[in-house]
Amino acid sequence: MSWDRDKLEALRKKYGESHGGELLHPRFARVAARIFSKSGTRLAPYAGVPTFLSAPHRPVDPVSPDLGDLQVALLGVPMDLGVTNRPGARFGPRALRTIERIGPYNHVLDCAPVFDLKVADIGDIPFASRYRLEQCHEDIERHVSAIVEAGVVPLCVGGDHSITHPILKAVGRDRPVAMIHIDAHCDTGGAFDQTKFHHGGPFRNAVLDGVLDPTRTIQIGIRGAAEYLWEFSYESGMTVVHAEDVSGMGIAKIIEMAREVVGDAPTYLSFDIDSLDPAFAPGTGTPEVGGLTTREVLELLRGLKGVNLVGGDVVEVAPQYDATANTAHAGAQVLFEILSLMVFSPAVAGNSG
Repeated sequence: MSWDRDKLEALRKKYGESHGGELLHPRFARVAARIFSKSGTRLAPYAGVPTFLSAPHRPVDPVSPDLGDLQVALLGVPMDLGVTNRPGARFGPRALRTIERIGPYNHVLDCAPVFDLKVADIGDIPFASRYRLEQCHEDIERHVSAIVEAGVVPLCVGGDHSITHPILKAVGRDRPVAMIHIDAHCDTGGAFDQTKFHHGGPFRNAVLDGVLDPTRTIQIGIRGAAEYLWEFSYESGMTVVHAEDVSGMGIAKIIEMAREVVGDAPTYLSFDIDSLDPAFAPGTGTPEVGGLTTREVLELLRGLKGVNLVGGDVVEVAPQYDATANTAHAGAQVLFEILSLMVFSPAVAGNSG
């Protein structure tokens, strides 16, 4: 259309004296109405006590947690005793909480999950010991079990990937769950250095414990020199998509595969930040070149709308190896995308009350 003075005057009349929260399109107005005050102000993103995705903070008693009417509990798991290389993922939850300007609106999925769901940051799992890995796993299972028993969906931030085994023991206690696993590594290795409880083996452990269904598990982004360690993935029936195949297959095809593998089963979504190429996420303990881009990951996650998610995690952010904070920023964005997916999950929608 052509531009003229009358159209300029019409825009001035409509928008000239309005503030940023006065939006007329109903799709955008419903979000702005929750964020802006009547005077047009909103909370500065760098102000206040930081929480995951700026969600409300709801401290709970770890012995007898009262989760009220929550649908989703955001939970920090600051433990990295299971790493095989560089430590530091214990600082992941704190790093993700300090990232500002994530959300509140997801324009692709058309939701504002912190407002559309009853969700809160309930703090970190209290560990009885900072030195005993198996004890930490018991603490995780106990704490997450209380969340699940309350009918609330856990969305956790690690921590190293060994935390997902006890989380799955809680989430899959009554029936083995399906899983969408995005990672550089399959994490189905066996015991070494006298223990099977490390971040290279949580999913072998979960399958053998009967809490994870390998035939309904897809692992995406796999690459690197540790391929010889992952035969359990193939032997148990998992679907493995290597990073080298992503360009040829395309993200749309991988989304189709993932949805076909998990079907309508209760599904856990586990995201290791090292699935991203180190160019995007250098702050992690076991970086592998040739990984996914942030754009590919966002497209992949958004394509999972409607999957029956019963839990999820973002793990392995080790912020001290990243002077730019890009890794924590990517991790926080992925956390936001998973929470956005939970708006459309049947398991979460069923708890809307």
